[in-house]
Amino acid sequence: MKNRNRLTTYILIGLVLGIVVGYVANTTFADPAGFADTMALITTLFLRLIKMIIAPLVFSTLVVGIAKMGDAKEVGRIGVKALGWFIIASVISLSLGLLLVNLFRPGDAMALSGAVPPVGASSGITTSGLTLKDFITHLVPSSIFDGMARNEILQIVVFSIFFGTAAAAVGARATPLIDAVDGIAHIMLKVTGYVMNFAPLAVFAAVAGVIAKSGLGVLSTYGIFMAEFYLGIILLWVVLILIGMAFLGPRVLRLISELKEPTILAYTCASSEAAFPKTLEGLERFGVKNRLAAFVLPIGYSFNLDGSMMYCTFAAVFIAQAYGIELDISTQLTMMLVLMLTSKGMAGVPRASLVVIAATLAQFNIPEAGLLLLLGIDHFLDMARSATNVIGNGIATAVVAKWEGDLGEPSKDPAVAPLR
Repeated sequence: MKNRNRLTTYILIGLVLGIVVGYVANTTFADPAGFADTMALITTLFLRLIKMIIAPLVFSTLVVGIAKMGDAKEVGRIGVKALGWFIIASVISLSLGLLLVNLFRPGDAMALSGAVPPVGASSGITTSGLTLKDFITHLVPSSIFDGMARNEILQIVVFSIFFGTAAAAVGARATPLIDAVDGIAHIMLKVTGYVMNFAPLAVFAAVAGVIAKSGLGVLSTYGIFMAEFYLGIILLWVVLILIGMAFLGPRVLRLISELKEPTILAYTCASSEAAFPKTLEGLERFGVKNRLAAFVLPIGYSFNLDGSMMYCTFAAVFIAQAYGIELDISTQLTMMLVLMLTSKGMAGVPRASLVVIAATLAQFNIPEAGLLLLLGIDHFLDMARSATNVIGNGIATAVVAKWEGDLGEPSKDPAVAPLR
């Protein structure tokens, strides 16, 4: 917790220093564009570090999430119900992000501000989207090692689904291997933490470069983008609560009250993972039996990150708009389908969405450099989507408990309920 708070403080310091240094460079340097190019070297290094962890992180987290479901009838039944809810919530979240970014078109203002990072070597952009044939043939890897080497995240997801499902079917003989993959997952989460230690420096460089090149006026554009995204988050909360009310009735308001503490914790730490213990405790006080909550909630952390999924479509299309790339409706729906799959490899850790977005942009010929537009404000966006992930998973777990007839009466006792 202290490390997260320290990183948050450093990121905020980097943001402020970036604004100050960028302003000084913009107003006093003879060649502010050259200074911006120098800062771009730092942000490029950070982006490469993010891309470095894509393949092992997605493979390990997704395989373990699927394999640990088990193969018993009860586990299978609960798993199917949970995944059914997760798919519905994913479609809602992704669709809402797609709808709002096309309605607000925040990327147009960014393009007019002149703050768009240069594409660099890949300046010849092909704006045509993936065809159905391209998508189908690209779906399955000819070799998983080739897919990993080229960071083809969609192919990694497909292989991981087959691998995890087969491991669950094998049973006890696969346990040592799954334990090893679980160890890889924990190692990659630790590596992700190491990489994120460079975030304050990358934030400083990204913001300083943008301000040096375009001046302070770009901050108003970021303010508009953040306001539009937060409005989208509020709308997503309303939709999720209304759907939860359809199954839980007025009790959904009691559920939101029980989840208040972990939601605030997730918001302030920008990490839904940090709020996991308190979320589990709140669900048990609400009446969800421990054995069900302990099974569904962890799966949700890999398969049901509602706030992060909405952000993925919102951010990806925003970057395309900033570069003047018009994506037709079929391409955007294809992107939504891709994100529907790739988002299932995200872990509930700070700024994991950047990993998925970075991998998705390249598949649709959108410059990955566009991530630099979001790097300076991503922490503030991550706070909102992390809190939303807690609400979404809390409602999902309670609804599945209701379907299973495993939702008891609320309890004031915070103690963990006995397994049964």
